[in-house]
Amino acid sequence: MLGWKIGDVTITCVVETTSCELDEILFPEVAREEREAISWLRPHFLDADGRMLLSFQCFVVESCGRRIVVDTCVGNDKDRPMPDWNHRSGPFLQDLACAGAERESIDLVLCTHLHIDHVGWNTMLLGGKWVPTFPNARYLFGRVEWEHWKDQPEDLGPVITDSVRPIVDAGLVDLVETDHRLTDEVWLESTPGHTPGHVSVRIRSRGERAVISGDVMHHPCQIAHPEWSPAFDHDRARATVTRRAFLEGCSDAPVLVIGTHFAAPTAGRIVRDGATFRFVV
Repeated sequence: MLGWKIGDVTITCVVETTSCELDEILFPEVAREEREAISWLRPHFLDADGRMLLSFQCFVVESCGRRIVVDTCVGNDKDRPMPDWNHRSGPFLQDLACAGAERESIDLVLCTHLHIDHVGWNTMLLGGKWVPTFPNARYLFGRVEWEHWKDQPEDLGPVITDSVRPIVDAGLVDLVETDHRLTDEVWLESTPGHTPGHVSVRIRSRGERAVISGDVMHHPCQIAHPEWSPAFDHDRARATVTRRAFLEGCSDAPVLVIGTHFAAPTAGRIVRDGATFRFVV
């Protein structure tokens, strides 16, 4: 289980699944040969056949006495359009407990946005009903994000019904702004484009810095080609502008970048590479 120490803050990665299932649809306009030309993607981020490896994972952040879960993956028992995700029965909660983060111990749950693979474990199936997985936590949803999706839930499929609305109905949601501060060491940064209210998570403690990217990037190939924007970005042009600014801000600086969907080793530094960037792990 991967983990990092940023000053007094600890971050632990809990992986739900790693797969190549999105390889064919993530960047439909980019040929596989173009990705394989990025030599530093191997050995960690492409498989032997040149397919993109993506991890679906959450991060447990411990700061100032608070235990925070950032994003909640896909979840079990849910109707989902992708075979790997449909009616899963994985050991995510056991793995979370092995990381020292039993579900009852979580103080805050932050969703960087409300897509299917970031809200799944918000709820669990109990007695035929979707109930909050983290009963003692406050769930933080971006106000901009919720205001966008709540009136058009059909765009997210069953996600609102099984993974978001039950949390709202239970009275556990705090709607927050895109610069909300979770602790003195952890705060949000607006990174829109993938969704209207998308945020990344900044961490600073004792002079050390890190950022959990969310879906400002899905795969490290976008570090070399920030113009590559997934077909399911809400606003592809805006996402590209946001991604370039994110990379510029992190490049050649002592910032540990933790990629929400990056396969192990998941974290590294962004450095300039001619006119673009590369990821150093």
